[in-house]
Parts: sequence; structure tokens; C-alpha cells
Amino acid sequence: MMEIRDGIVIRENQLVYKVSRSSGPGGQNVNKVNTRVMLLFDVANCGSFSEMQKQQILSRLSGRADKNGVIRIISQKFRTQQANRQAVRERLQQLLIEALETPPVRKKTGIPLTAKERRLEKKRRRGLLKQQRANRDWPGD
Repeated sequence: MMEIRDGIVIRENQLVYKVSRSSGPGGQNVNKVNTRVMLLFDVANCGSFSEMQKQQILSRLSGRADKNGVIRIISQKFRTQQANRQAVRERLQQLLIEALETPPVRKKTGIPLTAKERRLEKKRRRGLLKQQRANRDWPGD
């Protein structure tokens, strides 16, 4: 069982693991042992989430989900299947926690008075500089 947050739990039978040969490290094992792990999790048919949570997860993880609402995560970082299996479970848990977080509401703020004054003072100085350059009479003209 995997705890996401606030009593939301995903049972192990809702996770589908597929293994294949990894292109990563492994030495002589690399051509013989299936160490690459792909985790498939069907968000659309999971009973642990409400419909709103499912939509939130699928919208935030749209790059990892297919059109049927199945999220796919792959790991081939480690040399053993067990380590890669643990890595994909942790990654899924982390992604789901991040997807379910509600971002804080942005409060509109005004421009501080000192910042406005600073900007206007810079404009005045720049204008004076340009005025001084333009009004100069060059000898010999």
C-alpha cells in the first residue's frame, strides 16, 4: 500500500509493473536480466481519488498520461529490478503528492511608491543628459 496524503491510499493491486532489458549499467548481466521497470497506474479507474482529484492529476501529469488516463513511469537507473521497482513507486508517490497540491492564490500588489519615484528620477536624469547633448553649439559649424 502506498499512502499519498490525508488517508488517500493506493493498493498494490492497482499498480502494474512491466519489466524489460535495461540499456543502463549491468556489466555481463545487461543482456540476460530484466532490470528496467515500467510502472502503469490507471488514474481514471482508481477508486481512491474523487473525480476532481482525478482531473487535477491528469491535467498536471498530462505528459505522462495516455488518452485512457494511465500514467507511465520508467526506471532503469539501478542494476537490480527491486531497486528500480522501488524507484518507480517512490516517483509515482512524489508525482501524485505534487499534483494534488493546490497552489497558493496570488495576491495582487501595487507598485511601491519609492519604486515609482526612482523610475521617474532616472527618466528625468536621462532626459537632462539628452538635452545637454542636443543644445550644444559646436565651434566651426
